[in-house]
Amino acid sequence: MRSHLADLHSPKFASIRGPKFVSIRGSKWLLLGVGLVIVFVVNFPVLTVALNSFRTTENILSSRNILPTELTLANYFYINSRTHFWTFLLNSGAVALGSTGLGIVLAALAGFALSRFRGAILVSYNQALLIVQMFPLILAIIPLFIFFRQLNLVNNYIPVILVYTVTQLPFSTWMLRSYFDSVPRDLDDAAKVDGCSGFRVFVQIILPLAAPGIAAVAIFSFLFSYNEFFISSIFLRDESRMTVPVGIQSFMQQYGTDWGSLMASATLAMVPTLILFLFVQKFLIAGATAGAVKG
Repeated sequence: MRSHLADLHSPKFASIRGPKFVSIRGSKWLLLGVGLVIVFVVNFPVLTVALNSFRTTENILSSRNILPTELTLANYFYINSRTHFWTFLLNSGAVALGSTGLGIVLAALAGFALSRFRGAILVSYNQALLIVQMFPLILAIIPLFIFFRQLNLVNNYIPVILVYTVTQLPFSTWMLRSYFDSVPRDLDDAAKVDGCSGFRVFVQIILPLAAPGIAAVAIFSFLFSYNEFFISSIFLRDESRMTVPVGIQSFMQQYGTDWGSLMASATLAMVPTLILFLFVQKFLIAGATAGAVKG
């Protein structure tokens, strides 16, 4: 062991430890510093909201400092005891999870069909996805509202979940189709030789390999449904059914805004998305098909 350490200090390694090595190491530290600065600048508004949630509205309006000097939990106590924030949060979670789950199932089935099968109907469906993606949803809101009102489904989660699912479905299908295309067809053929049906190949072979792609689509779908305001404000009119983006609008009145409670609610609303990223980040990093096919 000592001989190896002595070799590192021998003259033949002097060139490695020379100016070139120092410059490479210095450039890495420089890139790290630049990256940290960019991360701080990008996340500065989020940090400002989180820090100012510990200030009262009077302090926010009267102070010229962006960052708080005196911290208080009054805003959190207020939204916990005087508002329906936790109901809003549960409603957002239910709507986001429902639309994400339904959208993933439909997009996975459609994406697998577009990836593995060919036909005139599938080609037409593939082209229709682009047309639907370009259609502005706002033009269909009034007919949809009239339709669901006749079904007595206003102030219900069902129309919101369905509209969210349909809105995300074209993009999710395209994403998963591209991911399924990257999975070798040799795996399908090998599984069918072993006696697996087409549906069993999809469930037991393709879906586990496509976990990173499904995680990426799930994040997109969840964030869209969790943060969406317009559709929820149309169909969810009762306070007990409102989602977080619609519910915290009550802090913004005609003659004033409760900035402290608004920032505290926004800070708490970010927690579920952070937890989601902690759970799914390993799927985004992991390779999907590395070493799946030999030779």
